[in-house]
Amino acid sequence: MYDYIKGRLTEVTPTYAVIENSGIGYIVNISLNTFSKLKPETESKLYLHQVIREDAHLFFGFSDKKEREIFRLLISVNGIGANTARMMLSSLSGDEIQMAILNSDVNLLKSIKGIGIKTAQRVVIELKDKLDKGSFGEEILLPQNNTLRNESFSALIMLGFPKAAVEKSISKVLTEEPDISVEELVKKALKFL
Repeated sequence: MYDYIKGRLTEVTPTYAVIENSGIGYIVNISLNTFSKLKPETESKLYLHQVIREDAHLFFGFSDKKEREIFRLLISVNGIGANTARMMLSSLSGDEIQMAILNSDVNLLKSIKGIGIKTAQRVVIELKDKLDKGSFGEEILLPQNNTLRNESFSALIMLGFPKAAVEKSISKVLTEEPDISVEELVKKALKFL
């Protein structure tokens, strides 16, 4: 498995980039979000996800690790392949997809070309718990709220509540009210415990 590739971008299109490394040009499939961050003929680094099929070895590249993690979560859902996940990340940013899942916004997901109501519902059902549990990483979910989150988390744990329930309730409150004080966060999180 490859983590990333670094080299000179010799060609960039909205669907793929060719990155030269050690005299070899690698074709890397990209999303529109990654495309918007790339400049031809510059030194670039793309985080990779490799897909090995019977007829091809494919690279999917991302400008940052967060987009790659969202991609990997999406392809873990039954019925969503690598190209569909790339289409989703071309239509919405990783943050928008993440918030749509956390807020159970099936209509936003359904608005993506190729995603029907059942697939959108499946994405929400299968990924909401993974995002709520923080398997995605606290720093990725809500970086602006780490101190707030940590202080509230510590307070609720000291009160004797289980970690998983505390994480879920804090995430729920922060999703609805990101600019909240520690005291208010603890009070509102207690209502979900």
